[in-house]
Amino acid sequence: MPTTTRAAVMWEAGQQWDVVELDLDDPKDGEVLIRIEAAGLCHSDDHVRTGDMPVRYPMVGGHEAAGVVEQVGAGVRRVGVGDRVVCSFIPVCGTCRYCSTGRQNLCDAGRNAVSGMLQDDTFRFHSPDGRDVGGMCAVGAFSERVVVSEFSCVKLDDDIPFDVAALVSCGVPTGWGSAVYAAGVQAGQTVVIFGCGGVGINAVQGAAHAGAEHVVVVDPVEFKLEKAREVGATHTFTDPQYAREFVKTATRGQYADHAIITVGVNDEKVVGNAIGVIGKDGRVTVTALGRHGEPQIVAYDAMIVAYQRQVQGALFGGCNPLYDIPRLLGLYRAGDLRLDELITRRYSLDQINDGYRDLLDGKNIRGVLTLGG
Repeated sequence: MPTTTRAAVMWEAGQQWDVVELDLDDPKDGEVLIRIEAAGLCHSDDHVRTGDMPVRYPMVGGHEAAGVVEQVGAGVRRVGVGDRVVCSFIPVCGTCRYCSTGRQNLCDAGRNAVSGMLQDDTFRFHSPDGRDVGGMCAVGAFSERVVVSEFSCVKLDDDIPFDVAALVSCGVPTGWGSAVYAAGVQAGQTVVIFGCGGVGINAVQGAAHAGAEHVVVVDPVEFKLEKAREVGATHTFTDPQYAREFVKTATRGQYADHAIITVGVNDEKVVGNAIGVIGKDGRVTVTALGRHGEPQIVAYDAMIVAYQRQVQGALFGGCNPLYDIPRLLGLYRAGDLRLDELITRRYSLDQINDGYRDLLDGKNIRGVLTLGG
């Protein structure tokens, strides 16, 4: 029997989040209904608001979520009723070419991320006037309840708080993995991280965990730089040119081994600064999204070829959700990964637009919606 849920919907680009009541279908085969307890306010969802991300509207936002399974469809094996779960924003089927070769972040089941449909290419959210409403990344976490594929579920141990768990849906593994996996930071290296929000601060933690000698952070907001220093940044700058001068001196002219881009909105100027701060055989890892249709990677061939520099994209930091979400929570449990400190403010569902204003004003590392049942 279909139920109803309150959810934050973006009806079309350029509006504010609209908290309304939607109809929610029961889970079909291979699907589960989850009562959302906490959802992270990630900048990627603001790309839905601005239209920078080419999604299908209308769309329930949110892709960082943790909650409790209330109902399961036929054939579900990964979780059961009553289980606490994290919703990975990358669904993981476990059997496609990418999953079977250890690249779960590229799973073919993620094909509906921007349409919000589930695996059978249909919708579970519906507006009272009969319109199909998608869920961001086939999750739609800005809702009291959601129906998702079991491919999006990772079991959560009882001792992990829901608000902390929601962060490992996206921001934590994306940032941490961008340093540890995608960039491949090694002990003694120099890393420059551009942007220190909810993703960038975890790139800082990842680089420090990997043993980098210099973890340099560039961000215009002093509050974020202060937080970066608390979790492992060795040097911080508001101006990328000052950062470059420091790196040149600290490395005796060799420049950085890695630059990682985790700004809120990427552009060719940021990429140019990143290329300019790495040395020979250096690597730029682009994790941030830019404005749809605008060029972001523009460089003279000599800047790349003559010094054998590399520029690569990274999705979910190259993490494997079924392995790395529990792994990162294990590091948190052991005190080796700081997550509580990342939550700057908590908001109710009705305060979601306040939360995104705070994000854009540089007041939050990560805001979290607390929904509950």
